[in-house]
Amino acid sequence: MPAKVINFTKACLTNLPLPEAGKRKYYKDTQLKGLILDVRSNGSKSFYIYKKISGKPERLFLGIFPEITIENARKKAKIKIGEIAQGKNPQEEARQVRNEMSFEQLFDQYMKRYSKVHKKSWRYDEREVNRFLAHWFKRRLSDIKRVEVQRLHEKIYAESGLYQANRLLERIRAIFNKALEWGWEGTNPAIGIKKYKEKSRDRFIQPVEMPFIIRSLNEETNETVKDYLWILLLTGARKTNTLMMRWEQINWERNEWRIPDTKNGEPVTVPLIERALEILKRREMTSQSPWVFPQEADNEKHFVNTKRAWRRTLERATLYLWQQNERIAPLLEKLECNVPVFLLSEILFKAVIKRAEKEKIPLPASLLDIRLHDIRRTFGSYQALTGASLQVIGKSLGHKSTQATQIYARLNLDAVRASIEKATGAMFD
Repeated sequence: MPAKVINFTKACLTNLPLPEAGKRKYYKDTQLKGLILDVRSNGSKSFYIYKKISGKPERLFLGIFPEITIENARKKAKIKIGEIAQGKNPQEEARQVRNEMSFEQLFDQYMKRYSKVHKKSWRYDEREVNRFLAHWFKRRLSDIKRVEVQRLHEKIYAESGLYQANRLLERIRAIFNKALEWGWEGTNPAIGIKKYKEKSRDRFIQPVEMPFIIRSLNEETNETVKDYLWILLLTGARKTNTLMMRWEQINWERNEWRIPDTKNGEPVTVPLIERALEILKRREMTSQSPWVFPQEADNEKHFVNTKRAWRRTLERATLYLWQQNERIAPLLEKLECNVPVFLLSEILFKAVIKRAEKEKIPLPASLLDIRLHDIRRTFGSYQALTGASLQVIGKSLGHKSTQATQIYARLNLDAVRASIEKATGAMFD
């Protein structure tokens, strides 16, 4: 590369003559070997390092004069020359950065190569990442730093709770781990960030609550939803397995339902009691779908959206529960206007809350904190309350290990209560 050697000073570089249109001139610095200035006909003046790396001549861009001073250009050049002396190739690193995939590209690979292939919960990956991480999609992987993940974890915790925050952190860590497994040479930005401490959930439908849930459930007008919820109560099966129940899985002779693929990766056979069989036989008589609970608009697909119907069920049940309260019952009678609760439960529920706030009447606890998965826990809990062993409960719920069943050990307190009564009786006799 033909170049004139000059001492780089501000005055000298400012007054350099421009080359003819379409041509360039190169200048070498007398003070630092390898530092050059590229002058173009449009007036642009750029600092570069010109060095042979692994026998191949390379040009490393440093900055444009005078936006970068001569002193800073020399400092940056010395750092790069030092890296080259240690066997590094800054140019190759720059190429890798330019060619590095975006988070969106990584997530697309993650879904295609891993999540949809190996995870039953892949839809949650798709939904949650698009909901919370779409603002990262156009960014390169190495641009996403640990401090950002930490702040996002804290933000989701404040806005959506610790469980949502922890699950998102797990997803970020898993996605970047796959990038590392597939050859990316960066650092997982989720490593080292601690999850919020979680408590094992032990909510189930209490015996005092069950009559109101059943009454509300029986008044549900959507037959598919009503039957689906009843099957959950009568089998203790997982909600997704029940939504995906097919007629071919039911053995009418043995009164059994074989779930071929469950959360723990093993098939489970569920005994069907008479009440469950009655529901299934009634549905089977009119069914034109391979699914036990098909979508109304498309028999070839199974039912999916149960949240709204479950909330409707809980609102009705709560109103029936509140009717037993001496302070709330008169309020309900005023608002109900002789219309049955099940016909306007959603409107009435909101009206009761609004009127109670206005009249400063404290409302009893509602049943809205009962989740669909709590029905499964309710099934195991009632087994525990009626004296079933942990082994039997675990078998009926399809648990692979006894650890998952341990929660039910603390629900049957009859033996503990008897021991306490005996001990305190001895104390005061």
